[in-house]
Amino acid sequence: MQTIISNINKSFENRVRLGVMSILMVNDWVDFSEFKETLNVTDGNLASHITALEKEKYIQVRKAFIGKKPNTSFQATAEGKQAFQEHLNALEALIKGTL
Repeated sequence: MQTIISNINKSFENRVRLGVMSILMVNDWVDFSEFKETLNVTDGNLASHITALEKEKYIQVRKAFIGKKPNTSFQATAEGKQAFQEHLNALEALIKGTL
């Protein structure tokens, strides 16, 4: 028997990861500093959550130089977008009580 919360993805239960994926669902590429400012988190906190999402293959990383400054940006993968959408659907079903 399936429980009402079985489709909720633990990878997205933290507010920072939820924020990262929400931002990436509506933007192609987002750089580290933009995440840090938008989510109001420290470098280390953001880096640990990004690493966790990257390990799950939900986001991909692009490292480049803009002039002489390094720039790291992120994009949601197709797998990440699908997993996040399924998570949102599960939350919606939980709220509506339709499971």
